Amino acid sequence: MSPQKIRSVIVEDESAAREVLRNYLQKYCPQVDVVGEAQNIKEAVPLLHEMKPQLVFLDVEMPFGNAFDVLEACKDLQFETIFVTAFSEYSLKALNQSAAYYLLKPISIEELIIAVNKVQQQIATQELFNRNQIIVENFRETKPEKQQVILPTMEGFEVVKMEDIVRLRGNGNFTDLHLSNGQKKMACRFLKHFDEILPLPFLRVHKSHIVNLNFVKKYNKGGYLTLEDDSEIEVSPTYKEEFLKNFK
Repeated sequence: MSPQKIRSVIVEDESAAREVLRNYLQKYCPQVDVVGEAQNIKEAVPLLHEMKPQLVFLDVEMPFGNAFDVLEACKDLQFETIFVTAFSEYSLKALNQSAAYYLLKPISIEELIIAVNKVQQQIATQELFNRNQIIVENFRETKPEKQQVILPTMEGFEVVKMEDIVRLRGNGNFTDLHLSNGQKKMACRFLKHFDEILPLPFLRVHKSHIVNLNFVKKYNKGGYLTLEDDSEIEVSPTYKEEFLKNFK
């Protein structure tokens, strides 16, 4: 018996881009069954409610509203999303913080296959995790520290508020996050990943350490800073100037 296909919908305003994606999926991702297409938010919302897909390929920027408006209007539905976006630092930061799957235009076949396989895994393990809701909340939240970060862990995913993260420490292929309540989380990501997605007040002070400046108690001239949890972190010469500029 062949495995069930993944019911999918494409939401993209350019017809040429829809056609390319449809053809790629047909040829390289035979496990995907495209059951509908929409070219804007007005078409997308009723279509998604009618088709109830498991997966939506969603263009970030469209006429009459963006991808986040679509998710907001479909929060009663449960589906995985693969975002399709032209490079924009702003949207990439939001998507990375939410551990979302996304493809940069023009779409790379290799990246498409990887993203579809990851989603297929999620669906197969029935790991229903409402990432869409968090993506919408992050996008609407103007204060970065109030945003949430989704951490890919060995067990699945965990959500933490940025304002609760005291410091991050690189640990090989992983990153240890130390929280204000004393808990420690281990994320399956390099420290570099967090360096790229976390805004100020997060600052890299050492090749192995990122700190939340809001938790820095004092800095001593010997090149060490003390955090609220009494941990001491070395500020390496490479990062010292940047640290002093931001540490008031």
